[in-house]
Amino acid sequence: MHVESWSPDSWQARTSVQQPVWPDAAELETVLKQLAGLPPLVFAGEARHLTDALGAAAFGKAFLLQAGDCAESFTDFSADSIRDKLKVILQMAVVLTYSSGVPVIKVGRIAGQFAKPRSSPTEEVDGATIEAFRGYMVNDDAPTSAARRPDPTRLLTAYHQSASTLNLLRAFTKGGFAGLAQVHSWNQDFVANSAEGQRYEVVAREIDRALRFMDACGIDPRTSEALREVDFYTSHEALILPYEESLTRRDSLTGDYYDCSAHLLWCGERTRQIDGAHLEFLSGIHNPVGCKIGPAVGTDEVVSLCEKLNPLRIPGKLTLISRMGAERVGELLPPLLEAVNAAGHPVVWVCDPMHGNTFAADNGRKTRHFDVILSEVEGFFAAHRRVGTWPGGIHVELTGDDVTECLGGAEEVLQDHLDLRYETACDPRLNAKQSLDLAFEVAQLLRS
Repeated sequence: MHVESWSPDSWQARTSVQQPVWPDAAELETVLKQLAGLPPLVFAGEARHLTDALGAAAFGKAFLLQAGDCAESFTDFSADSIRDKLKVILQMAVVLTYSSGVPVIKVGRIAGQFAKPRSSPTEEVDGATIEAFRGYMVNDDAPTSAARRPDPTRLLTAYHQSASTLNLLRAFTKGGFAGLAQVHSWNQDFVANSAEGQRYEVVAREIDRALRFMDACGIDPRTSEALREVDFYTSHEALILPYEESLTRRDSLTGDYYDCSAHLLWCGERTRQIDGAHLEFLSGIHNPVGCKIGPAVGTDEVVSLCEKLNPLRIPGKLTLISRMGAERVGELLPPLLEAVNAAGHPVVWVCDPMHGNTFAADNGRKTRHFDVILSEVEGFFAAHRRVGTWPGGIHVELTGDDVTECLGGAEEVLQDHLDLRYETACDPRLNAKQSLDLAFEVAQLLRS
């Protein structure tokens, strides 16, 4: 890590992509100064704890579950939606832990996932060219020129909504709601009567039995911190670099810089240029960081990414998020695993089975099919078995709501169902039943 030459603003000397063109530079500067004076959203010590936990995943002793919204919304924001999303992640983690015996690190795509990269800076609407929707941190999704104008004050709204979300998440995860004694209460009504919900209840009853045994042995599950609380971390794509710079702080204990907008930050396929601004920024912060890698990446490039983002080879510092597509993961991933392994980089390998498998349904809706999502996960595990490395986690887009955005699953969503509850602000998400279904399938892969 180039400590001597790096500073939170050193990215500005590099070429940056996927950045909005802010129409009022003075207004942007005013907002950034306000952000720089606000309290951190997360703390350096929490980020260090996550690095330690991910270090275990790098060596096959833990598994990462990274899950949440494709893009958070300013309009669809409530305590209920946060709670229901957390419920699904807790359910998935319980299934994975109970079925595989592997500790599960819980990281949400939440409290900051407000920006999205776009394939084009503009789009055509009713014959007019308007700016693309870049996430609620930048502009609004209404299809008008006025709504799509980048507005710097939205950065402040994103900060304050993230703070509110984090307050609620901390209350839920440290106040008893996430304790194992509540395992039945996480099963939402619309899930409980499904095949996935009934399968989950079998696991919940077994956990109840184990807790009663522990109680009989003198260990009270209601007072044991390990059983009553969970560690839950936040993450988002570090896309809008002025926002990330403004929330970067120097830790008073170590003197190191941390981006205090989230515990883990990642860059995507469109922003991972070796000499680009995004990798320059991520290379200097001491948070654990991630990088998406798709089918175009080569072995030399992936090793260069590792050298750039984790030159000291700190276990847990770097997560590589594979998104190859179900048809190509078996061919493309093994050489990358071998190259990184040979270079001695302790990487957490994670599978994103969503972004490489998106297609347009007959009605024009973007969607993904559950069977194809699962197929990429299976190919990811098979590649690791072949090379002898550890499949360290999954990265999925989901919601706690009963949406119909992805096809398939045990309670099959058909193309005719997509228009019923298609509510995403950007990409299609698994609903709660499909998410639970996926957790059981991944648990089986971990066992075998």
